[in-house]
Amino acid sequence: MSPARSSTPRKVLGRLSLPERTYVADALRTETVGGVLLLAAAVTALIWANIPALHDSYESVSHFHFGPAALGLHLSVAHWAADGLLAVFFFVAGIELKRELVAGDLRDPKAAVLPVVAALCGMAVPALVYTLTNITGAGSLRGWAVPTATDIAFALAVLAVIGTSLPSALRAFLLTLAVVDDLFAILIIAVFFTGSIDFAALGGAVVGLAVFWLLLRKGVRGWYVYVPLALVIWALMYNSGVHATIAGVAMGLMLRCHRHEGEAHSPGEQIEHLVRPLSAGLAVPLFALFSAGVAVSGGALGDVFTKPETLGVVLGLVVGKAVGIFGGTWLTARFTRASLSGDLEWADVFAVATLAGIGFTVSLLIGELAFDGDAVLTDEVKAAVLTGSLIAATLATVLLKIRNAKYRRLCEAEERDEDADGIPDIYEEDDPAYHLRMAAIHEKKAAEHRRIAEEKAAERGAVAQVPGGAGDDDSRPA
Repeated sequence: MSPARSSTPRKVLGRLSLPERTYVADALRTETVGGVLLLAAAVTALIWANIPALHDSYESVSHFHFGPAALGLHLSVAHWAADGLLAVFFFVAGIELKRELVAGDLRDPKAAVLPVVAALCGMAVPALVYTLTNITGAGSLRGWAVPTATDIAFALAVLAVIGTSLPSALRAFLLTLAVVDDLFAILIIAVFFTGSIDFAALGGAVVGLAVFWLLLRKGVRGWYVYVPLALVIWALMYNSGVHATIAGVAMGLMLRCHRHEGEAHSPGEQIEHLVRPLSAGLAVPLFALFSAGVAVSGGALGDVFTKPETLGVVLGLVVGKAVGIFGGTWLTARFTRASLSGDLEWADVFAVATLAGIGFTVSLLIGELAFDGDAVLTDEVKAAVLTGSLIAATLATVLLKIRNAKYRRLCEAEERDEDADGIPDIYEEDDPAYHLRMAAIHEKKAAEHRRIAEEKAAERGAVAQVPGGAGDDDSRPA
């Protein structure tokens, strides 16, 4: 019998590597700005659609059609936003997923288990909550997928607005959750919301993707080659009956996201850096502007909590997401014998799981697809998405604020760079050169303090030599 081996338990949500931390910080910085714009667009849409004098203009703009009818692309503004602009969002999601698979957390099967299981549970439990709610209330099961999605941009906007500092490990966990979440949302859209298929158009899209892949492998450069080709692929995918956003994901997954020798950044990282601001700052906010404009009234809000379809969405986002993600994380740690990072507590995981209940962009999209043809129920489900996301954001705000002092200390420790070399000190604790630099810094400070002490002592001695001075032994009050 082999002797028992002692090993250090694997840490859940431990410190990120420096390159991963840098990538996460850059990605989330853009997503946070985009999230604030998304929030502003959603508020604008609600105001525009609910002021009686402006409501008709909102409807007119949303339903205004343009585009080449001969190509099957004479679409409304709202349709262009959902099928066209969101393809850019899913293109970035495809790059993120590819990078996670080849260079991020998902490349290591042991590390990938946690976010994948957490994301799967965070989608399965909301779907189950919705289904049970509608079976009990005799509602429609078509919307089971609506509460399964997490909106990372909106979640980060909430963090920015409330001024909460999340440690990088929790932010990375939230980002990875969203990436895996997006992958399964894409699969749900492709499998469950594809109607009749035009195989000729689909075959053309596949040929276009093959050409796209070959050009990438041959090292062909130039936006003037890829952008027109991407538009052709998107148009063919749209006309095939498969949701057009799938084209964006497929092209994103084809980009190379690992670095060759001598490269500072992979092509995928470079393109993501260029396209992410377009996605977060333009595509997603415009989609929100033309999707979130639902009529809100006291009666409509009351219906959200009385109709099984809308109540299922709210409960799925608020309860299902939190229970699913937290439960998936806890079970993974339990059965893999991993332990939570010493800096965090399970309450922190639950707070982030609650924050993931904000399911704005993709939930709105799936709601439109699920109840296509029923305008009234579509709007009611959109209102439910907004309500559920607002409740989840409020609960997460309370939970995160309770722990914010601890988060702020952790963030300060992560950012501290006393030797001013551009690398946080916590990443150099095992480097002898770092400790030598710190020794030199402290010796310099010590020498400066000795010099000041000597000067002060000399000044005090000089005062003592002056008759009747403050340092004279005989100087006493009269």
